[in-house]
This record gives sequence, structure tokens and C-alpha cells, in this order.
Amino acid sequence: MSTRAVLFDVDFTLIYPGPTFRGEGYQAFCARHGMGVDPSMFEEGVARAAPLLESPDDVYDPEIFIAYTSRIIEVMGGAGAGVDECSREIYREWAACQHFELYDDVPEVLRQLSDSGLRIGLISNTHRCLASFQSHFELQGLISATVSSSDHGLMKPHPSIFAAALQLLDVSAAEAVMVGDSFAHDVEGALGVGMGAVLLNRGDAAAPKVLGDRRVPVIRSLRELPALLIG
Repeated sequence: MSTRAVLFDVDFTLIYPGPTFRGEGYQAFCARHGMGVDPSMFEEGVARAAPLLESPDDVYDPEIFIAYTSRIIEVMGGAGAGVDECSREIYREWAACQHFELYDDVPEVLRQLSDSGLRIGLISNTHRCLASFQSHFELQGLISATVSSSDHGLMKPHPSIFAAALQLLDVSAAEAVMVGDSFAHDVEGALGVGMGAVLLNRGDAAAPKVLGDRRVPVIRSLRELPALLIG
């Protein structure tokens, strides 16, 4: 069965955090809440906080993301009541598109896919407004359907969030491909409902060309995607 739709993850697939959500940005947030932190410990904090993002039942809960942010701040040296207050401010600001930057391969590839007749959808484990995301990054007219986990109530890799997007796009799972940077959330979630999947690995030149028994393609840029989907 031929591909009729492609679904994209958003954060770290189409956009990435600007300076606001890097080490010095966190330092500025913390300073407003009376905390001095070490921005050089930011990456270490992200690595140590990452396991907190896993929800055992895939339910979207803001407290998961607030706990994640709090852990980063603590690793950077923050402590006391200001940690929770600061984490909640950062969580609120994460929804604002102006703090993010679009990867340079996104507009051309989305237009190429759309011009080829493919329907484009977004599935994101976020509380960001995906309508404002499209307008902010001037992607209107390219995206046919969006599902955010904060609206849907469940996060990837739960099957229902993929099913909701497929229904909005009016395609079957076998006619759709999911593209994202997370193997657990994007690839395994999509394969679990019968979709195809492509793993986007922007940072690792040594990544294999395919993954696992299903031979999931691994790409380093979205510019490699049209050749996989439309030839």
C-alpha cells in the first residue's frame, strides 16, 4: 500500500530550543527566583533528568515535566522553594514559540512533501499550541492535522494518539509514516499501530542506516526523507 500521509514529531524534529532553554537561559530563570546556578552543568542536568519524562501509563501530566525541569535546576546547583516556582515558569514558557528555532531543512521538505500530494500531520508530546506553531513559523497550508498530548490526554507512544491523528488525516495506519527523533516514542509507537517509521538522528554520524528487524530507516536530515517517501 502506498504512502498517503507523513506524521512528524515537533520538538527536536522540526524545532529546537533557543538560548532561553539552554544553560545560560536556565541561569537567568533561576536568578529571578533567587537562585545561583552553574550553566555549565545544564547538559549533565538534562541527562540525569531524562528518565523522569517516562510516564508509566502515557498520561499527559504537567507535573512530569515540572519534575524534569526541577531535576535539571537541582543538578545545576539550585535548591529551596525557588526550584518548584522556577520550574513552573519554565514549563509555561516552553509553550511559547518565540523561544524556539526551526531547523533549516523543515520548510523546503514540508513543501516538497505537500506538493507531491502527501498529507502532513503533527503529533507532539507538548502543551504548545500547534496552530500558533504553524503561524509563527509560516507553515500554514502545509499541515493538515495536529494532535498535542496535552489536548488528547495521552502521550506517544500510546496507540490512541496515533489513531487520533490518522483519523484526522483520513488515512489507514498502513498508508502513513511517522518521522521523529525518539525511538521509543515515535518509532516504536508508530510500528505498534501498523504505521511505517523513520528515525531522525541529526547528531550522530555513526548511526546505522536502518534499525531492527523492521529495517526502520535512519536519516540525519529531513532532506533525505523525500527520496524515501516519494522517490
